[in-house]
Amino acid sequence: MVSIKASVMVITLLTVCLLATNASPGCCRNYMKTKIPFLKIKGYSVQTVTGLCPISAIIFHTKKGKACTDPALNWVMYYVDRLRNKAQMVHMKSTQAGI
Repeated sequence: MVSIKASVMVITLLTVCLLATNASPGCCRNYMKTKIPFLKIKGYSVQTVTGLCPISAIIFHTKKGKACTDPALNWVMYYVDRLRNKAQMVHMKSTQAGI
């Protein structure tokens, strides 16, 4: 009969192994190589370097999923600025409508 201690140790070891191999499923580990057409982008999020995520990235969200991009690239930050401006325009229109 297997002891409770041995069972707990095996379960703990399996859990650690699973966490190590799939640390963060939403985490970018490398950058895409091609430029995305701006019209395909629905939004973005920012990833910073952490223990689980090895790179900083701008994650563009599209209908097909996410695209991990390098924030050091000019086109990436240009897209971020365009998205911010678009959001600011929506905000301004909604506050004016409420007046």
